[in-house]
Amino acid sequence: MAAASKNGMRGLNDDCSDAKRRKVNSDDSRYIAALILARGGSKGIPLKNIKMLAGVPLMGWVIRAALDSGVFDSVWVSTDHDEIASVARAWGAEVHRRSPEVSKDSSSSLETIQEFSRLNPDVGVICNIQATSPCLHPHHLKEAVEFITKEGFDSVFSVVRRHHFRWQEVEKGDGQCTKALNLNPVCRPRRQDWAGELCENGSFYFTTKELLEKGLLQSGKMKYFEMKPEYSVDIDVDIDWPVAEQRVLRFGYFGKDKPEVVRLLLCNVSGCLTDGQIYISANGEEMVSINTRDQAGIDMLKKEEVKVILIEKDPITNALADKLSQRMGCPLLQKVDDKLKKVQELMEKKRMEWKEVAYLGNDEADIKCLELAGLSGVLMDAPTVARNHAKYICRNAAGHGAVREFAEHILLLKKKAKSQMEQDRICRNTF
Repeated sequence: MAAASKNGMRGLNDDCSDAKRRKVNSDDSRYIAALILARGGSKGIPLKNIKMLAGVPLMGWVIRAALDSGVFDSVWVSTDHDEIASVARAWGAEVHRRSPEVSKDSSSSLETIQEFSRLNPDVGVICNIQATSPCLHPHHLKEAVEFITKEGFDSVFSVVRRHHFRWQEVEKGDGQCTKALNLNPVCRPRRQDWAGELCENGSFYFTTKELLEKGLLQSGKMKYFEMKPEYSVDIDVDIDWPVAEQRVLRFGYFGKDKPEVVRLLLCNVSGCLTDGQIYISANGEEMVSINTRDQAGIDMLKKEEVKVILIEKDPITNALADKLSQRMGCPLLQKVDDKLKKVQELMEKKRMEWKEVAYLGNDEADIKCLELAGLSGVLMDAPTVARNHAKYICRNAAGHGAVREFAEHILLLKKKAKSQMEQDRICRNTF
């Protein structure tokens, strides 16, 4: 397989028979693959699996978790759609082109998994990961796979504990009484006195090739893996997307990079801070339009000791450059033809590493910097080639608050990381 790049995205072969294999599981001789089902014909939300959620394609969250878990010999997306296939490759997965026979509305997940298994006879264990479970973390998969590799279970699936009182459904209008299914109404238990019930949350299903050949996903020696409710986010219906984003921002997995160490934001002027237009007056004066929200975002970063440097490829008048730099309160680098070279020189001078850099770009010239930066973002209307190499895609357009949005994203991740570090410190000191 091709080596992973700095941000976890790789160019991979989508031919099942030609894909190079590698072993990562020392405790089990079987080849273990992750398979994410992402059909293009979703009826509820069109192309739901690649709809942007908190700046990342929905299925990008689980692809990243699967890759970073390190327990899979390969990670695949099964799809019938060109755009989904393109996004899958950009985020590091291989592509299984499913046949029309298993791409119908009536096709079951089991049929699709079985087709993949037949085409990949060397795969001994398959983990079906649900694309709509964006709060999946690598540690969930690491712990669950050990039930297969170390304890000899045939199938392992994720569950969540629910405290719901269930009642028997009755037909309307027939006068039939309902009855309680899992409680005694005479003595209703308090939540803290009731263990609740384990329900599948659909996040993942490990199963062996032997069970699939029998038409089974769960059978033999079975084991459940309990996930906490905060990680059991399932976006399988058209729920309020902003609410889902808040859940993911709080409980999602953002990769191996440590956002708390970001000390510098590099931001393009044209196409990021401004909409790329330069206004020329009758007497030859040049003008650009900036958004006060973006200026506020830069101020927010500076208050948190994150330096901001603006980059401009096209030449502008010195007077305009000086005014822009003064207005935004940060340095401006002009006529930067080779952005990667300039950024590397800057980092060497400041003795910084890529993990300490956030980069906001908007075009092909930014790709190398987007790949290497600890945090990277592009604008909503950036070319596909740039979007596929960024970790965050802004909802706002250039010159209309995109810089403020990315600044808030940086600070949110830094706050989340610091909170986790503090929690880890408390745990270490307590136990």
